Amino acid sequence: MSKIAFITGATSGIGRATALLLAEEGYDLIICGRREDRLKALSDEVAVRTLELSFDVRNRVEVEGAINSIPDAWKSIDVLLNNAGNAHGLSKIQDGNVDDWDAMIDINVKGLLYVTKALVPEMVSKGSGHIVNIGSIAGKEVYPNGNVYCASKHAVDAINNGMRMDLNGTGVKVSQVCPGLVETEFSMVRFKGDTDRSKSVYEGFDALTAYDVADLIRFIVTRPAHVNISDTVIFPAAQAASTLVDKK
Repeated sequence: MSKIAFITGATSGIGRATALLLAEEGYDLIICGRREDRLKALSDEVAVRTLELSFDVRNRVEVEGAINSIPDAWKSIDVLLNNAGNAHGLSKIQDGNVDDWDAMIDINVKGLLYVTKALVPEMVSKGSGHIVNIGSIAGKEVYPNGNVYCASKHAVDAINNGMRMDLNGTGVKVSQVCPGLVETEFSMVRFKGDTDRSKSVYEGFDALTAYDVADLIRFIVTRPAHVNISDTVIFPAAQAASTLVDKK
């Protein structure tokens, strides 16, 4: 029987790349996101069974409704990838936009918690499963103007560690992947569609691709049952810290 992976934020970037790589490993996929057309396109691209769930992780009622709608044949989930997350804005705390703050906390922190709370009891009940949380180097360091985004990813780091402790002895593994600079739609969202500013983030060096990070996730979830890679940081070779990048 095929294993099942549940992936949030599957419509782009790391989530989409991970779905494609786990499909290559034979995982059936529950793919989640707000853009239904992209979910359909991803389903058409893979050769495994897929279940598409369209909901906003910020909305607890939507999360619970979508997960409660999962057919019995799909309920035994082996891997949960908490990938949905965003950065909104890059400004000093005194100039920050409260709506941006709400969005980052709601998506990056509360959304992760809502999805995990809805799915983890089944994993505990069956005595196996693997939760992979996508953090960030911003959860390990703080950089200028990153204030609330960094805070949200520090929260993910703390939740990941607490989750691993709480689930110790249940058979459920917990891992975190903390990328540095990955060229995805991340900067376009942060800079609210400013293409030139977004592109400038990745100029002068070879940034990570979504597939670089997805390949690490694939490695983590395909380790033997007795092995748990609890936390990782992945940088492009040109990056040494959040704000230290060798640009040519």
